Amino acid sequence: MDRFERGEHEFEQLIGVPAEPGLARIKASSPDVHATMLETFAGPMTHPELSRQFRELASVAVIAALGGADDKLATHVRGALHQGIGPDELRALAEHVALYAGFPRGLTALEVIDQVLTDAGIPQPATLHRVRLADHETVVAQKGDTGPAVLLSHSLGLDWRMWEPVMDRLAVGRRVFAYDIRGHGSAAGSPTPFTMDQVSDDLIGVMDALGLDQAHVAGLSFGGGIAQTAAVAHPERFASLTLQATTDFAFTEAFEARGRSGEVEGMRAQVVPTLTRWFTGPALATNDWGVRYARERILRFLPQDWAAAWHAFKDLNVQGRLADFKAPVLVLAGELDASTTPEIMSGIAKAIPGSTYVELPGTPHMQTLEQPGLVADALDEFLPREA
Repeated sequence: MDRFERGEHEFEQLIGVPAEPGLARIKASSPDVHATMLETFAGPMTHPELSRQFRELASVAVIAALGGADDKLATHVRGALHQGIGPDELRALAEHVALYAGFPRGLTALEVIDQVLTDAGIPQPATLHRVRLADHETVVAQKGDTGPAVLLSHSLGLDWRMWEPVMDRLAVGRRVFAYDIRGHGSAAGSPTPFTMDQVSDDLIGVMDALGLDQAHVAGLSFGGGIAQTAAVAHPERFASLTLQATTDFAFTEAFEARGRSGEVEGMRAQVVPTLTRWFTGPALATNDWGVRYARERILRFLPQDWAAAWHAFKDLNVQGRLADFKAPVLVLAGELDASTTPEIMSGIAKAIPGSTYVELPGTPHMQTLEQPGLVADALDEFLPREA
């Protein structure tokens, strides 16, 4: 393989299309420029100090900041998608360009990115609603405009975007809402300490703010504890209940230790123990969007919010209290979940007569981020939709 062949190979690996058609116009216009480009791709572009992901992000940022090369920008946006960069990451990059290179450049970049995403069949982002609750504000994301209402409550340490990989599937014939729990995401810095009863009241408060008399509520991990607490207190507000990777009793010592660790050791110290509980080894090695998102959320978490959430979670007290719950219940376990194991999840199902228990193969604790397709399949089958 000579240097030109190496350049063609690296171009295809980086951009995602073969060099022959990808660079055909340049070759026809100037063979010398074409040769120089291939030598560049065979040289600096192969150096491992910058990953292919980072190189494509850098290329998008530089071309967007310079302006006047929208077709080249689109090529590298497609290349970034090929490298596993997520749509939200690309949109955030355009926002960053707007701050440093000016809004005209950033807005143009956003238009190009949006067109590339549309051409690739990637849906538009969720509509965001700012909602005022009893003592704080939060954000509610919405997908879908008609059909039964579905309300999603996320895991401790993340935010509503944890549900993003499944929302488009669920929004076919449904209105799907996902909100930030107090102390999380847009609701960071909410009053602390707080209790499970308060976050339960927040869930009902979100429903009130959206004008929902009832909703099909799904909660994962901490969100599942919140959903159960709310279902005990307000069963009439639930059209159905889905419990994912959660518990109906508190691991008091472990939860106290995790909260204390965030306060004493800081959030960087929480990354390894948390991500290794949440994801499988292959997912961590691949480091796709879900892992990157979860890592960044943890690193940016306020220690006082982290501690407050764990201290509230340790007082969870719903075991055996949903035995008379009338609405349909789905209990969704992950086969590889080392935290809320299939044994724990099947115990929850047994304590709720008439509930449906489903175990997702090859799935760890963070179901929606590692196995969104399996989660969407299970929820889509369980939840009613508009014809």
